[in-house]
Amino acid sequence: MLEAAKAIFSEGGTETGLEAVARKAGVGIGTLYRHFPTREALYEAVYRREVEQLAELAQHLTTDMPPLAGLRRWLLALVEFVATKKGMGAALALAAHKPPELMAFTTSRMNEAIGMLLGPAAEAGEVRRDIGPDDLLRMVIGLCYMQDGPGWQAQVMRLLDVFLDGLRIRRDDPSESPRS
Repeated sequence: MLEAAKAIFSEGGTETGLEAVARKAGVGIGTLYRHFPTREALYEAVYRREVEQLAELAQHLTTDMPPLAGLRRWLLALVEFVATKKGMGAALALAAHKPPELMAFTTSRMNEAIGMLLGPAAEAGEVRRDIGPDDLLRMVIGLCYMQDGPGWQAQVMRLLDVFLDGLRIRRDDPSESPRS
């Protein structure tokens, strides 16, 4: 049901009826309402699931890719996550303003995920140590919401690449050498 809801909400935004979600999920509307008594409860469940999927992706990337490449891949997934949320903007506003712990949960899980990737990149001497997970999260979210129109995701990824390049340690600059 959550995957169907994500697809429906991303396509049609908040005005899409929950009947469409139930149809896509192959369940009756009563079944949907038994699991999610309100539209906001369904929005929040979709949102929380995607945050958890991003956190899980970070765990996989720490073992599957070199640190900086894994960080970049995760940031791309974060941009994709924000892209689906732009289609659900009003829905998320409803969900996000109701329970204050939702924002705390999101920030905590995202910072934890970024830290899993940023920490090893710093330890490997690939990136500077003076940027923390919260800095990177705010920068990415800000870039995403400042861009609009066709092709905005490509613009954000180009700017993220410039930012990541700026995080790299320059071997010829002694002030940026990795700390032991």
